[in-house]
Amino acid sequence: MFAFRFGASDCRAVRAAEMNDSFSRAGAVCDGLPMPRRLGAILAVAFGVGLSVLDSAVANVALPAIGAQLGVSSADSIWIVNAYQLAVVVAVLPFSALGETVGYRRVYLWGLALFTVASAGCACAGSFAALVVARVLQGFGAAAVTSVNTTLIRFIYPRAQLGRGMGVNATVVAVSSVAGPAVAAGILSVGPWPWLFAVNLPVGAVALWLCVRFLPRNPVPPAAAAPRWADMAMNALVFGLLLASVEGFSHGLDVRLSLLGAGAVFVVGFFFVRQQARSARPLLPLDLLRIPVFSVSLLTSVCSYLAQMLSMVALPFYFQHTFGFDQTTTGLLLTAWPAVIVVAAPAAGALVGRFHPGALAGTGLALLCLGLAALALLPAQPGKWDVVWRLVLGGAGFAFFQSPNNSMLIASAPAGRSGSASGMLATARLVGQMSGAALMALFFHLVPAHATRTALWCAAVAAAAGCAVSFARLSLPLPEGLVRCK
Repeated sequence: MFAFRFGASDCRAVRAAEMNDSFSRAGAVCDGLPMPRRLGAILAVAFGVGLSVLDSAVANVALPAIGAQLGVSSADSIWIVNAYQLAVVVAVLPFSALGETVGYRRVYLWGLALFTVASAGCACAGSFAALVVARVLQGFGAAAVTSVNTTLIRFIYPRAQLGRGMGVNATVVAVSSVAGPAVAAGILSVGPWPWLFAVNLPVGAVALWLCVRFLPRNPVPPAAAAPRWADMAMNALVFGLLLASVEGFSHGLDVRLSLLGAGAVFVVGFFFVRQQARSARPLLPLDLLRIPVFSVSLLTSVCSYLAQMLSMVALPFYFQHTFGFDQTTTGLLLTAWPAVIVVAAPAAGALVGRFHPGALAGTGLALLCLGLAALALLPAQPGKWDVVWRLVLGGAGFAFFQSPNNSMLIASAPAGRSGSASGMLATARLVGQMSGAALMALFFHLVPAHATRTALWCAAVAAAAGCAVSFARLSLPLPEGLVRCK
């Protein structure tokens, strides 16, 4: 760990930069919100983000029941999940760019309202087609929420406390993504599948009230241009083809078709990137990728989320098929991972102001690597404690990674490009999770007898790679947004 200090000259330099930044001239906003308004604002963000992340997983548990009731096959019922994921993937970057044009608060409010109304549509859907359409709309709402949530934290928290805000956000995202199946099982134990979506309505209503009451407005450049429709269409095509290729690859599609899809992604992506490089206001923020700290932090995010998703998909099969734990015991064991995140993520965020974020994140990924490797090395007949301490180690490592890494990534972008930075962070999470899920499916096809253990070793390697990349940031200048003035 490396503590960092800054003198008065550094602080004067930062203040001078702020004077030249049109977004920083809105004084009170960029200094964060006072208490207790700050608490209401972070609750608004937490409720919205928690719902959007949770709904990416809750429907999985109910797919057999939904398919049987609506009269569709198991293969077709997968579209209830894919429709949501596809909408989120293709809309994250457009919404983040739109936030820089019309304001992040407005995009978040619109997205949360759309998500809540679409949840009512899902609960009332009487046909498979109606449910899929409602899930697409729900995914667009979730994309708007997740595209600007981290940049809103930049305006909610004072600069010196940015890490704490990222810690709260990381806790919500991590716990929601892991707890989805358990929450769905609890709801389905007392009601039919429409309740999975109906429970979003009261929570969404409370979140909307909190947004209107507490969320800050951010200054918008008077000449800011809205994203072009041609750019949004090309973005949708690139990420839609990418998701389709990953899904086909992971479900054993003919190799020739998978290669054809990969080729199409490469060709369309090439023209998309070339067009974006010529754009003055690109939808794909290539200008941010030229910032070394930003690009390295983004790569670290992909590695970490790949490791997390790969392990979370593998562990239920690992515990039940390899060691013979029943479903209830498996669910209880897996709660150790999100439970430790609740404690560790805020603690990691609080340490951002004392230690270099790259060192904190690298240490967290090292712990994650050790935890995953220890899980892969479980004995033939492990006791419950043998499992729990390994999960706690992995969960604590993931928590200690997220808050510092996200703080460093968001702070490395200029204030006027916060929306694009937040969108890229969400995109990195989605790409890592899609890759992890695809690898797990591939292992089931290639090495069915050892798929879960192989997946855990692969996840450990991904965490180790992310650890190495994270520590490489120690040689790079620290973003000005993390400077603490004394």
